[in-house]
Amino acid sequence: MTYLEFERPLADLEGKAEELRALARKGEGVDLEKEATALDRKAADLLRDLYKNLDPWRKTLVARHPDRPHCKDYIDALFSEWTPLAGDRAFGDDHAVMGGLARFHDQPVVVIGHEKGNDTKSRIHRNFGMARPEGYRKAIRLMDMADRFGLPVITLIDTPGAYPGKGAEERGQSEAIARATEKCLQIGVPLVSVIVGEGGSGGAVALATADRVAMLEHSIYSVISPEGCASILWKDADKMREAAEALRLTAQDLKRLGVIDRIITEPVGGAQRDGPDAVAEVGREIAAMLDEVRDTKPADLIRSRREKYLAMGSRGLAA
Repeated sequence: MTYLEFERPLADLEGKAEELRALARKGEGVDLEKEATALDRKAADLLRDLYKNLDPWRKTLVARHPDRPHCKDYIDALFSEWTPLAGDRAFGDDHAVMGGLARFHDQPVVVIGHEKGNDTKSRIHRNFGMARPEGYRKAIRLMDMADRFGLPVITLIDTPGAYPGKGAEERGQSEAIARATEKCLQIGVPLVSVIVGEGGSGGAVALATADRVAMLEHSIYSVISPEGCASILWKDADKMREAAEALRLTAQDLKRLGVIDRIITEPVGGAQRDGPDAVAEVGREIAAMLDEVRDTKPADLIRSRREKYLAMGSRGLAA
């Protein structure tokens, strides 16, 4: 288990409990198991207290936790007959974006999502979930296919942002993101999206301009990272805590602002503590969101989706 900086007291308690159990297994003390159980109770209480009122910066750290379930974990657990499709038919395949055909509750769907990887080799292969233009063009191709065959689209968002490298810019990064966002608004099939970790900048919006958008309780969704915001506003990346507060990037803030539609409860201590339970809860929410829009006519889907995003911020502009 990887502990975050604010979880150090918890790490100490759980580490001590494990040490006592190791000694008990060696027969070095009959009461050690009882002491370990008492420490477990203290650790459980501390875990609940730590996660009861996380500030925005701590939520950012949790959203980035390397042990949280990633796109591949959700696909493996929630979908059957997964058939990955690769390439944008223009330049190549981007491994930061997974996409393909699958069945969800026995219904054929198209699934698209960011994949960060779960170890050093896979993270490099996946470019840490930062897509290049060909990743967004692959998503456009898959959304076109879904629209043509009447398949609902499910997107799983987990990216720090689109890749900012020279090659990506040369191949039209901003244009690809804009086209992907436009395609989300054009397809006449249900489109639902879940922010499962980081929802960074246009790289997230390009796949999350959906009929229904949900966020895991401790995920984040923002126009820029807290560090990037701090560097621009204060010329000091160390002010990321102040930036996280100002960005209103938590699920609770975004639900209040009307940017997302629902918040998905995570296990105590975050999705990283009980991946299977978190994945199952996401599956239930995806099913509920699809049920809400399943019988809507294509023209009505397109109109309501456009109206939804055009209306965002209108109250603030009027004021």
